[in-house]
Amino acid sequence: MNEIDQYISAFPNEVQERLELIRSTIKAAAPDAEEVISYKMPAYKLKGILVYFAGYQNHIGFYPGANGISHFQEEINQFKNAKGSVQFPHTLPLPLDLVTRIVAFRRDENLAKKK
Repeated sequence: MNEIDQYISAFPNEVQERLELIRSTIKAAAPDAEEVISYKMPAYKLKGILVYFAGYQNHIGFYPGANGISHFQEEINQFKNAKGSVQFPHTLPLPLDLVTRIVAFRRDENLAKKK
């Protein structure tokens, strides 16, 4: 069991399922990204950090950085959000299409930055 598996296994089953959905969505959008634990959260690196995510009692925190939030601000506004983060409440379906597009945006941003 790797560190991300251990992280996810610490949550109740319903939250574990949601965390695994976020995880698989991120991995599909950035298959070359490396899974790591950073700041005690699952994170994905590809030429720098792409995104983080974290489980909480009432929501999943998703951390794509300031550019990841500002670029998708209109869609993110339906959720509680801040400069570099958004909260997906457990009472709503996960916006996996939005997560996919944010991760792809961050992947492209990081790859362009490092050329």
